[in-house]
Amino acid sequence: MRSRYTWRMDKCILVVGGGAREHALCWKLAQSPTVKRLLAAPGNPGIAEIAELLPIAQMDIPGLIQAAKKHAVDLVVVGPEAPLEIGLADELRAAGIPTFGPSKAAAQIETSKSWAKELMDRAQVPTAYYTTAEDLYSALAALQDFTYPCVIKADGLAAGKGVVIVGTYEEGVMAVTALLEERSLGDAGARIVIEECLTGPEVSIFAITDGSTIRVLPPACDHKRAYDGDKGPNTGGMGAYAPTSLIDADLMNTIERTILAPALNEMRQQGTPFVGVLYAGLMLTANGPKVIEFNARFGDPEAQVVLPLIESDLAEVLYAAANGALADVQLKWKHNAYEVGVVMASAGYPGPYDRNTPITGIDAAGQDAIIFQAGTISDPMEYWPRMADAF
Repeated sequence: MRSRYTWRMDKCILVVGGGAREHALCWKLAQSPTVKRLLAAPGNPGIAEIAELLPIAQMDIPGLIQAAKKHAVDLVVVGPEAPLEIGLADELRAAGIPTFGPSKAAAQIETSKSWAKELMDRAQVPTAYYTTAEDLYSALAALQDFTYPCVIKADGLAAGKGVVIVGTYEEGVMAVTALLEERSLGDAGARIVIEECLTGPEVSIFAITDGSTIRVLPPACDHKRAYDGDKGPNTGGMGAYAPTSLIDADLMNTIERTILAPALNEMRQQGTPFVGVLYAGLMLTANGPKVIEFNARFGDPEAQVVLPLIESDLAEVLYAAANGALADVQLKWKHNAYEVGVVMASAGYPGPYDRNTPITGIDAAGQDAIIFQAGTISDPMEYWPRMADAF
């Protein structure tokens, strides 16, 4: 079969973002023999060891487009969800720059919980029973129809603070009042989703797609609680492992057939094709896998344990997806291999925490661990020579 794209051995790739997920992406892309130059904007001190940093904020669309053109970037990989929400992928593609990441319209599968639920309804994707509300009266009436515990979600992006499980009607009243009346999360909570509380083991499934073809990555599990023994407040994730024995080949086929493919087909048919990585957060219920949420990018910290398991040239896979040619490449991952990741955070996280805490011992980890950085800073003079000339 003749390839629908040209794959050269001297690619220049720009990764947008500066967290541990982007560090993991850069780490994997840097291993590709086909990548001649790797850029990151804005990156972090850890990424500076393997890529050239561009001093451009991830939300600076004009600046990113200007830099991509100046450096003749062959592919932009968008890591975080926030730039996708404001249309970074759309603007890059309009400028003729191949981009791995969904359009603003397609990213609604993460940026609007109600939009995603309506999509799942149309595609008959299994998920929790739900209702939506935009005013307190409707929300209070809806709460009376649910058994408890139930789940209340802010419709928009809320930096991991938009989901609460309430154990009683009274707790539900307080939660919806805070969101809809007090606007505790601003516009993100101007509309809410109330849904049944699913039970069972949680798993994360990542599917690289060009909108039609799907390439599924090893399944992962992450840990949300801040403290040992599954105790403490919820966080953005304190660790992860992959793969998980909770998902065998038959169950993965079921997930692809009943969840991933129908969702992507529905998006394509409604004119919002999804190009990037579709993240399905699933609950393995007694009635089969059901979707808790969809995200429009790699999970964090799951990416840090999933990406090291990939055996294929990730650069070629992402480039093919960005150019509508994913069917032309295969995605292979290491079998009988496992990765475990542990997040080390400042004392107090996820509440108020210590800042400017020195980090030591990174070099001592040697070959026994891979260390990905997030929220770190360094003396600019230590890595400034590795920063690319962006302007």
